[in-house]
Amino acid sequence: MSDESQNESRIDDTSAALLRARALVLRDIVACGADVHGIVDVLDAAVREREWWVQRWPEGIEFLAGQVAQDVQDRLVDTEGRWPPCPQHPDEALQLEPPMGADPHWICGRGCGEIAALGELPRQA
Repeated sequence: MSDESQNESRIDDTSAALLRARALVLRDIVACGADVHGIVDVLDAAVREREWWVQRWPEGIEFLAGQVAQDVQDRLVDTEGRWPPCPQHPDEALQLEPPMGADPHWICGRGCGEIAALGELPRQA
Protein backbone atom coordinates (compact mmCIF):
# COMPACT_ATOMS: atom_id res chain seq x y z
CA MET A 1 0.00 0.00 0.00
CA SER A 2 1.39 3.43 -0.90
CA ASP A 3 1.92 6.15 1.70
CA GLU A 4 -0.89 8.14 0.11
CA SER A 5 -3.29 5.19 0.38
CA GLN A 6 -2.30 4.65 4.01
CA ASN A 7 -2.96 8.34 4.79
CA GLU A 8 -6.37 8.18 3.10
CA SER A 9 -7.17 5.04 5.08
CA ARG A 10 -6.11 6.74 8.33
CA ILE A 11 -8.29 9.75 7.51
CA ASP A 12 -11.24 7.44 6.90
CA ASP A 13 -10.56 5.57 10.15
CA THR A 14 -10.27 8.85 12.02
CA SER A 15 -13.51 10.20 10.57
CA ALA A 16 -15.33 6.98 11.42
CA ALA A 17 -13.96 7.00 14.97
CA LEU A 18 -14.98 10.64 15.45
CA LEU A 19 -18.50 9.92 14.21
CA ARG A 20 -18.74 6.87 16.46
CA ALA A 21 -17.52 8.84 19.48
CA ARG A 22 -20.05 11.60 18.79
CA ALA A 23 -22.87 9.08 18.40
CA LEU A 24 -22.04 7.25 21.65
CA VAL A 25 -21.83 10.43 23.72
CA LEU A 26 -24.95 11.88 22.06
CA ARG A 27 -26.90 8.71 22.98
CA ASP A 28 -25.96 9.25 26.62
CA ILE A 29 -26.82 12.94 26.44
CA VAL A 30 -30.26 12.04 25.03
CA ALA A 31 -30.74 9.32 27.66
CA CYS A 32 -30.24 11.94 30.37
CA GLY A 33 -32.66 14.37 28.72
CA ALA A 34 -29.85 16.84 28.12
CA ASP A 35 -30.16 17.01 24.33
CA VAL A 36 -30.48 20.77 24.06
CA HIS A 37 -28.70 23.07 21.66
CA GLY A 38 -25.99 24.31 24.03
CA ILE A 39 -25.00 20.87 25.24
CA VAL A 40 -24.86 19.40 21.74
CA ASP A 41 -22.64 22.36 20.81
CA VAL A 42 -20.30 21.36 23.65
CA LEU A 43 -20.19 17.83 22.24
CA ASP A 44 -19.44 19.07 18.72
CA ALA A 45 -16.64 21.31 20.01
CA ALA A 46 -15.11 18.38 21.91
CA VAL A 47 -15.23 16.20 18.78
CA ARG A 48 -13.54 18.92 16.69
CA GLU A 49 -10.77 19.32 19.27
CA ARG A 50 -10.20 15.57 19.57
CA GLU A 51 -9.83 15.33 15.80
CA TRP A 52 -6.58 17.29 16.14
CA TRP A 53 -5.51 15.03 19.02
CA VAL A 54 -6.14 11.73 17.24
CA GLN A 55 -4.51 12.91 14.01
CA ARG A 56 -1.31 13.50 15.97
CA TRP A 57 -1.63 10.31 18.02
CA PRO A 58 -3.31 7.71 15.77
CA GLU A 59 -2.65 4.96 18.30
CA GLY A 60 -5.11 6.74 20.60
CA ILE A 61 -8.06 6.11 18.29
CA GLU A 62 -9.39 3.34 20.54
CA PHE A 63 -9.55 5.84 23.43
CA LEU A 64 -11.32 8.54 21.42
CA ALA A 65 -14.92 7.96 22.52
CA GLY A 66 -14.02 7.96 26.20
CA GLN A 67 -11.92 11.09 25.79
CA VAL A 68 -14.76 12.93 24.06
CA ALA A 69 -17.16 11.88 26.83
CA GLN A 70 -14.76 13.12 29.51
CA ASP A 71 -14.25 16.40 27.63
CA VAL A 72 -18.02 16.96 27.57
CA GLN A 73 -18.32 15.99 31.21
CA ASP A 74 -15.54 18.41 32.23
CA ARG A 75 -17.08 21.31 30.30
CA LEU A 76 -20.63 20.77 31.55
CA VAL A 77 -19.71 20.79 35.23
CA ASP A 78 -19.26 24.59 35.10
CA THR A 79 -22.43 25.37 33.15
CA GLU A 80 -24.94 22.53 33.56
CA GLY A 81 -23.74 20.70 36.62
CA ARG A 82 -22.74 17.10 36.99
CA TRP A 83 -23.30 14.93 33.94
CA PRO A 84 -24.28 12.22 33.58
CA PRO A 85 -26.05 11.86 36.91
CA CYS A 86 -26.18 8.51 38.65
CA PRO A 87 -29.71 7.04 38.43
CA GLN A 88 -29.60 6.28 42.19
CA HIS A 89 -27.64 9.37 43.32
CA PRO A 90 -28.71 12.31 41.10
CA ASP A 91 -26.30 14.66 42.90
CA GLU A 92 -23.38 12.42 41.88
CA ALA A 93 -21.89 12.30 38.39
CA LEU A 94 -20.91 8.96 36.92
CA GLN A 95 -17.26 8.43 35.99
CA LEU A 96 -15.76 6.57 33.06
CA GLU A 97 -13.64 3.51 33.73
CA PRO A 98 -11.06 3.01 32.50
CA PRO A 99 -10.31 6.74 32.28
CA MET A 100 -7.91 6.18 29.38
CA GLY A 101 -8.82 2.91 27.78
CA ALA A 102 -10.93 1.11 25.26
CA ASP A 103 -14.50 0.01 26.05
CA PRO A 104 -15.26 2.62 28.74
CA HIS A 105 -18.16 2.13 31.15
CA TRP A 106 -20.02 4.58 33.37
CA ILE A 107 -19.39 3.79 37.04
CA CYS A 108 -21.03 5.16 40.19
CA GLY A 109 -18.49 6.10 42.81
CA ARG A 110 -21.00 5.78 45.64
CA GLY A 111 -21.56 2.06 45.47
CA CYS A 112 -23.86 1.33 42.54
CA GLY A 113 -20.95 -0.05 40.54
CA GLU A 114 -21.12 -0.27 36.76
CA ILE A 115 -24.19 1.43 35.31
CA ALA A 116 -23.70 1.05 31.53
CA ALA A 117 -21.21 1.09 28.71
CA LEU A 118 -20.55 4.42 27.07
CA GLY A 119 -23.46 5.09 24.72
CA GLU A 120 -25.81 2.74 26.59
CA LEU A 121 -27.07 4.74 29.55
CA PRO A 122 -30.72 3.96 30.29
CA ARG A 123 -33.23 6.73 29.65
CA GLN A 124 -33.98 8.69 32.79
CA ALA A 125 -37.55 9.51 33.69
